Amino acid sequence: MAHVPQTFFDALAVRTWCGLALRALGRAREEIDAINVYPVADGDTGTNLYLTAESAAAAVEAVFEGHDAHGSGKPALADAARAMAHGALIGACGNSGTILAQLLRGMAQVLAADGETAHTDGEGLRLALRHAADSARQAVAHPVEGTVLTVASAAADAAEAAEGDCGTVARAAYDGARAALAATPGQLAVLERAGVVDAGGRGLVAVLGALVETFTGEAPRAVPVVSGTFPKAGSTEVSAAASEAATTSSDECADAPGTGGPAFEVIYLLEADDTAVARLRERLDGLGDSLVVVGGDGLWNVHVHVDDAGAAVEAGIEAGRPYRIRITHFALGDVHTTGAERQPRERAQRAVVAVVPGEGLAGLYTEAGATTVLARPGEPPASGELVEAVRRAHAREVVLLPNDADLRHTAAAAAEQARAEGIRVALIPTRSAVQGIAALAVHEPERRFDEDVVQMTSAAGATRYAEVTVAERQSWTMAGICQAGDVLGLIDGDVAVIGSDVTVTAETVLDRMLSAGGELVTLVLGDEAPETVADHLETRVRESYLAVDTVVYRGGRQGAVLLIGVE
Repeated sequence: MAHVPQTFFDALAVRTWCGLALRALGRAREEIDAINVYPVADGDTGTNLYLTAESAAAAVEAVFEGHDAHGSGKPALADAARAMAHGALIGACGNSGTILAQLLRGMAQVLAADGETAHTDGEGLRLALRHAADSARQAVAHPVEGTVLTVASAAADAAEAAEGDCGTVARAAYDGARAALAATPGQLAVLERAGVVDAGGRGLVAVLGALVETFTGEAPRAVPVVSGTFPKAGSTEVSAAASEAATTSSDECADAPGTGGPAFEVIYLLEADDTAVARLRERLDGLGDSLVVVGGDGLWNVHVHVDDAGAAVEAGIEAGRPYRIRITHFALGDVHTTGAERQPRERAQRAVVAVVPGEGLAGLYTEAGATTVLARPGEPPASGELVEAVRRAHAREVVLLPNDADLRHTAAAAAEQARAEGIRVALIPTRSAVQGIAALAVHEPERRFDEDVVQMTSAAGATRYAEVTVAERQSWTMAGICQAGDVLGLIDGDVAVIGSDVTVTAETVLDRMLSAGGELVTLVLGDEAPETVADHLETRVRESYLAVDTVVYRGGRQGAVLLIGVE
């Protein structure tokens, strides 16, 4: 879709760029996956870049929506740039996505340096591209030329030599990156053998092409991924060449290509200080390879390939608080697996994938056999993350529980994409984690799929849900005007009670819910819940409502002080 070219790099330009980059990576995803022979020939670089860009774009959209909702006009450049970087950081997938996240963070650090500036010009863009390339290179433990790092550096070099507005600088960076990409087969033997350019670099060229389109309104010409007599991308010749080349490839963090390698990819977000992360880098560097640690200001994204996945996670626990932990076993035929003993895992018949708001509930759902996606307050998962979870469940049939009314459309998009991949997916529109608990309680994998879905849907629908939370600002509600710091009791998504005490408000909410009847009360306590609230509510139910049982769970940092379910 055509758009009005942006003159300066402002918040709207950030938003436009993210949207165009996502579209460009979506078009090129399969092509990039097909030429992915380095660092690991697992055919997912295009997908990982797309998922990372999707998370960045979603974060920027959330900033614009927030300003629209409060009538405060367009966000500042600093707000949009920081949102882009943060979204990419928390959504980064794989080696390539992690490096893209650091590139965007490096740009954001320059663009947001002066929080009051409404926009920047060509000079600011030059500085941003330079800092992005340098910071990405510093984030990689052992940089190798002929990779996305080389392409990023070439883009920054070309931008520094350009004079003019943002459009001129962006086009110079794109041309420099394109030329560097074409030269990557001459820098990495594995690329030359496969007859392809670097997949991560190809993705970065697509992102820079979107930057050119942002400022000129014109999409750059197509980028060749093969040259001369090399086979076409996606063809069986490329696949065969990639497979052969993979036997001697290593990774973007290796000093030279070699054979074999670690069996697991470990990725997690980490809350830790700079000193702890420095020690973590050293430890992980000794455990495996492909080490990339990006981020800052207390939040990091850690990526490493290891044989001992547990040790990599334990290292993160020692450094701080790791979460959104993803461990992937490289499949048979990938560069990091050798020997016939590693057979592909048998696909299960049915699985449940659920979005959960806290670590405690994630543990509960996991114990019940579900594959979980942890959603932190203010950081809802993108559709790509849900698709990845469906794939990770590795089942022919999947029941998807979004557990949030606001995730309905996101979950629907993820379900459609998974269906296109041949997975049978049923979306149960659960609006709270307590409805998901009710659905999971009646889940029976041995039943026919349709019958199982009906029973789970019925259980979720029969569960009324509520939450007790603290207002962050003054606002109008169904129960009147609330002030910042007020305790709010929401029933079925609407504010029903405004109070000043968590326990008193929770009791009022529970009484209103049980006035319509019920047999089981589920309480999920957040970390900020008073120690006595669970005992108080259990006593209230036992003394005032005959034949009603109560079950209590610890939800962790789930956003709400308390979740309540009545069924």
